[in-house]
Amino acid sequence: MWGLDFSKIDWSEMGTASVDTLQMMLYSTLFTLIIGLPLGVLLYVSSRSNSTVLQWVYRVMSFVVNIIRSVPFIILIVALIPLTRAIVGVSSGVQGTIPPLVIAAAPFFARLVETALREVDRGVIEASQAMGATPFQVIRKVLLPESLPGLIAGITITVVTLVSYTAMSGMIGGGGLGDLAIRYGYYRYEKEVMIISVIFMVILVQVLQMLGDRLVIYFTRK
Repeated sequence: MWGLDFSKIDWSEMGTASVDTLQMMLYSTLFTLIIGLPLGVLLYVSSRSNSTVLQWVYRVMSFVVNIIRSVPFIILIVALIPLTRAIVGVSSGVQGTIPPLVIAAAPFFARLVETALREVDRGVIEASQAMGATPFQVIRKVLLPESLPGLIAGITITVVTLVSYTAMSGMIGGGGLGDLAIRYGYYRYEKEVMIISVIFMVILVQVLQMLGDRLVIYFTRK
């Protein structure tokens, strides 16, 4: 069919590449949430504060976040090679791809967190403050629970973005399906490998988006 021969595909290598992609996605998602969630909360809190210090904190953080978000990932991953080697000892493969993924995705997710928190009804926040809730209690018991559907939607968008980033990391030997598609599909003209890699990634994104949408609906109705 269309001159394609799928019998020559090394399915064991395809399986290994799929596992590598999942590992990169899962580990980078975990660290992105650990860094991006507090960063997004801090962006929200500092932007609404009357404190001059916190206003300056917001300006500086917002500037840095915008700079990182402005740099294309393929350029960022190359620019971060020295830092990546300093952190994990390598600059390629699964381990060498995770630090750039986190550095690229954490500011992106932080902005999504800030946006989700801004959508919380101001009246609910003021009511909790009137009842004597501390700023930390407002964040933990009001802001985060009330913004949960928006946060889950942000996580879904971030994870899907990370999947595309893992594919781009294949340009510098990042491992996973992206690396396999480039090495075999692009450099060796093995279209079959390229097609199967794309199909696997499309299925992965569809599954992630479906799970995210269902969680958003569930917590919206709850």
